[in-house]
Amino acid sequence: MIYSKHFNLLFLLLIISIPFLTINSQENNESSKQPYQNAPVIFEGKFLFNVIGISSFPAKERAERVLSNIKRLADDNSLSTDSIKTKEYEDRISLTINGKNLIGIYDIDAANEGITKDVLAFLIKERITKAVVNYRLERDPKRLLMNSVRAIVVTAILLILLFILLKLFKRFNLFIEAKLKYTIEGLESKSLKLIRAHQLWYVLRGIINLIKIIGIIILFQIYLTFVLSLYPWTAPFAGRVVSFIVEPLSQFGLSILAFLPDLGFLIIIILVTRYLLKLTKLFFNGIAQGTLSILNFEKEWAIPTYRIVRILIVIFSVVIAYPYIPGSGSDAFKGITVLLGLMISLGSSSVIGNLIAGYSLIYRRSFIIGDMVKINENIGTVVDMKMFVTRLRSLKNEEIVIPNSNIVGGTVINYSSLSKNNGLILHTTVGIGYETPWRQVEQMLLMAAERTEDLLKNPQPFVLQKNLGDFAVNYELNVYCDNPAKMMSFYTELHKNILDVFNEYNVQIMTPAYERDPEVPKVVPKDQWFLEPAKKKKDEDK
Repeated sequence: MIYSKHFNLLFLLLIISIPFLTINSQENNESSKQPYQNAPVIFEGKFLFNVIGISSFPAKERAERVLSNIKRLADDNSLSTDSIKTKEYEDRISLTINGKNLIGIYDIDAANEGITKDVLAFLIKERITKAVVNYRLERDPKRLLMNSVRAIVVTAILLILLFILLKLFKRFNLFIEAKLKYTIEGLESKSLKLIRAHQLWYVLRGIINLIKIIGIIILFQIYLTFVLSLYPWTAPFAGRVVSFIVEPLSQFGLSILAFLPDLGFLIIIILVTRYLLKLTKLFFNGIAQGTLSILNFEKEWAIPTYRIVRILIVIFSVVIAYPYIPGSGSDAFKGITVLLGLMISLGSSSVIGNLIAGYSLIYRRSFIIGDMVKINENIGTVVDMKMFVTRLRSLKNEEIVIPNSNIVGGTVINYSSLSKNNGLILHTTVGIGYETPWRQVEQMLLMAAERTEDLLKNPQPFVLQKNLGDFAVNYELNVYCDNPAKMMSFYTELHKNILDVFNEYNVQIMTPAYERDPEVPKVVPKDQWFLEPAKKKKDEDK
């Protein structure tokens, strides 16, 4: 019974210790099977052989030391490659020259190559000898001189070929233009100018220039490969010239091939958008010119509305095309779009405000070009209406530029909008004493209006008694005109005639103030109307 209890206890301990024993055995196996690392020995861009490394002497460090020994041998022309000796030891075979070690070859090196140490030592000696001989031969002064002469000759040949190539392409351009000129112009007329001749020429010349550039690149590639291979210092780069050009082009070509479906979709979007814009422009131009009409849609609204529709079409097309643009999903592209949006939102608030105000003015029809208006304190003729500003020509021939946002938030008086049908009322006020009959005053004012040329006779002028003041009655003369641009000249002539009529009838004008009756009425006798230097006009002789 006691034996049974001890057996059960041992069995339990054995089961518990199994995982730990397994782990330890795996660690021991892994440590015992630790692989050796190898590193290549590359001299002047050419592979010679591999060397094996251990933990105390890594393969990379061993390869660098061997390479340094070979380089020292190659630079010392006093040492002949025939002096390389093979010396055997118990654990290795050493290659030496003048007693200095070049490389030691061990069993693991031979095992790694699958051959014996003797064979491996022979092969390594042959490769080192050949590499050193080529190294010295390539740096021989006579050979370098001959290679320099070859480089000069090849450079001259390159220049001649480039000259011939450019001349050939120039003549080819003239030949193509002479042969295809009438054909391309015929395509433009047959397509109703949807296809432009200058656009076709632009594409054709672009293709020819692309072929020319490719030819020049090929010539330079051959030239650089040859010239770089002439000198040992640049020879390692000679083989890379092709990769420098071919690899980017191949990547570019593969990218284009991958992009072709998206490119086709983008081309369709561009073509549809372009012709949709043309149809939209044709439609709104017809409205602007009066060949088309829409109920309650003014002609002046056509071009501004076209601009809005054009922007909406372009935005809608960009939204559709955005996912198909190369790099649109990258973080850099998103960052740029966010930055542009932030710049626009921060810097264009006033611009957008004026733009919206400009469209608001157009659709409100506050005025049109040619109208005589008063905007805030500025009076003038509207000469230009843009999306951001409106320009007036003042009565003194000054150009007044007013931001549209100021116009929307201010007061606009349009003198021209109603004057074409009903006439514009011009008015002026005079103060006349109570001793003068009001009927006489009204008649004199109407007489002055009748003498003023270019005023409308129908509707007829009229007089209003504005108020009964403390010292005088204020009369307001109202006349009609249909040319607001001559408003100031009308006022001038009207005031002249009022003064003349009141002087003729010895009626004193008591504006602007009156304190008491003067001893002599303040009127100008008729015989003094033309005192020097005033001159009488022919139509004023009576």
